[in-house]
Amino acid sequence: MSLDVTTIRKDFPILEQKAGEGGEHRLVYLDSASSSQKPRAVLDAMQTYYETTHANVHRGVYGIAAEATARFEAAREAAARFIGAPSSRGIVFTKNVTEGFNLVAYSWGRANLREGDTVLLTEIEHHANLVPWLMLKEERGIELRFIPVAEDFTLDLSDLDRLVDGVKLVSVTAMSNVLGTLTPVRQLADAAHAAGALFMVDGAQFAPHLPTDVTALGADFFGYTGHKLLGPTGIGVLWVNEDVLDAMPAFLGGGEMIRDVRLDGWTPNEIPWRFEAGTPPIAEAIGLHAAIDYLEALGMDAVREHEIELTGYALRTLKERFGEKIAIHGPTDTALRGGVVSFALGDLHPHDISQVLDQRGVCVRAGHHCAKPLMRRLGVGATARASLYVYNDTDDVDALADALDAASDFFAF
Repeated sequence: MSLDVTTIRKDFPILEQKAGEGGEHRLVYLDSASSSQKPRAVLDAMQTYYETTHANVHRGVYGIAAEATARFEAAREAAARFIGAPSSRGIVFTKNVTEGFNLVAYSWGRANLREGDTVLLTEIEHHANLVPWLMLKEERGIELRFIPVAEDFTLDLSDLDRLVDGVKLVSVTAMSNVLGTLTPVRQLADAAHAAGALFMVDGAQFAPHLPTDVTALGADFFGYTGHKLLGPTGIGVLWVNEDVLDAMPAFLGGGEMIRDVRLDGWTPNEIPWRFEAGTPPIAEAIGLHAAIDYLEALGMDAVREHEIELTGYALRTLKERFGEKIAIHGPTDTALRGGVVSFALGDLHPHDISQVLDQRGVCVRAGHHCAKPLMRRLGVGATARASLYVYNDTDDVDALADALDAASDFFAF
């Protein structure tokens, strides 16, 4: 494999524990699309901050406060570098991508969209890139259009020229959290810009797994989140083209996001701090920085190559072991997909599958994965989903297949 997984696993304390019924199995973690595990480097960085440097940022002039501010802003620089952003002035720290997209809908959307204006999405979006626009539709009467998903689980772009005509924003996921589908981001960006629209990318599943350059992708907005790329929860990143961000009104009011406050009014701060009201997630940003350093040391090209190899092995193994009994929702070509494998096994309910697998220490997700419209398009209520990352290897895939065999035997189908 492209990565030395045996060595990598030693960096993740949680993978050392036993799991499953009776604590007899090793932990096989296959739910990184939901939230990835954390290496010691991330845990240590956050603990060191709390033990040696904890103070609020941007306010105190004493030593540890200045150091905390320096570390926090260094994390912003790393967050920009990781996605090839031109500078850190376009980087806004949020709780997660969901908050970032709500920020865009609330600030940019309410400032620029009126009744009859159109936003173009896809049928494979996570709720984070759907519900904020449905809310704006209810409030402002905007129109939503959707690029459909084709039978091969890719986007159907045959009607793109009509769909993009007259829209104000095109907003798409770069990788489906259900199908693993990699969308043609640059093609969609070019179509959006040719139509005079801005272009937003949900990179939550993309940035942790592939080399990312927001300029090359043609993005005006790009969101990703710490907890899916080996970092902590509670820290997300929204990058916005600086000219666009500078024209956006503040999202939340309070401390830090102001330059001046009077009893009769207020003056907003410069970007990006205008959008970071109150005490920010300081330790989480420092943990994110450590996670970025860890992934960059592995090399994002190697991360991507590893997942192509491992995803191919998983698809082959599941089909060879279960044949027509298993239905995998997603492209078969590993060049067109990430390491997200959603599947159905016979007529077993995904939650039953997940519970039986858990008895053997194998962790997979079961549910609608915050993509209920896509579930309806697939004709299912839920799927079981195994997702792969840098600490997974072929032995994890084999453990998954063995556990699915046990599920088949348990339910006798």
